Amino acid sequence: MMPLPPDFYGQEVDVVARALLGVTLLVDGVGGPIVETEAYDAADPASHSFAGRTARNAAMFGAVGHAYVYRIYGLHHCLNIVCGTPGSAVLIRAIEPVHGLEVMHRRRGGRVTIRQLCAGPGRLCAALGVDQSLDGAFLGEHPFNLLLTATDVAIVSGARIGITRAAERHRRFGIAGSPWLSRPFPQGPDAVQHRSGK
Repeated sequence: MMPLPPDFYGQEVDVVARALLGVTLLVDGVGGPIVETEAYDAADPASHSFAGRTARNAAMFGAVGHAYVYRIYGLHHCLNIVCGTPGSAVLIRAIEPVHGLEVMHRRRGGRVTIRQLCAGPGRLCAALGVDQSLDGAFLGEHPFNLLLTATDVAIVSGARIGITRAAERHRRFGIAGSPWLSRPFPQGPDAVQHRSGK
């Protein structure tokens, strides 16, 4: 495995959302391969950046290759990767838990099954120790490490989860058949297949 190239984050957000699938995400050495993402940009009514820059979403308008971390429901954090044009970011929805399993279980309370450890943006942030202190952090240095693998993956897309605006857009991407997804993708003609560009 090797670090992502510097120009990786300059690509269009939907391209990055697909290309991140299979990339290993580590925070202080804890993590695993990304299996599910969602794409957002400033022209997207479902995006935090749609109404313009605010104190909360400032990282989305900053340099690419940085983290945008926000809190939902006053309880859970969500990790996004800033990329592409200003106001664009990829939400990391799920990873396969591989590295630092004991640490993940301890952070999640110890009673969680391995499949539930990182299946969902709030769950994975809790397991990886991601919180508001990492908002705006550069992804190319400690505590982050994103590593590219040589393996291509089959990718499926579908509607994003938990939104009401622009809900029909297929901007949620996942590794086809992965047991680590936060939610299965629908089968049939709406499940469009892609290949990763790595």
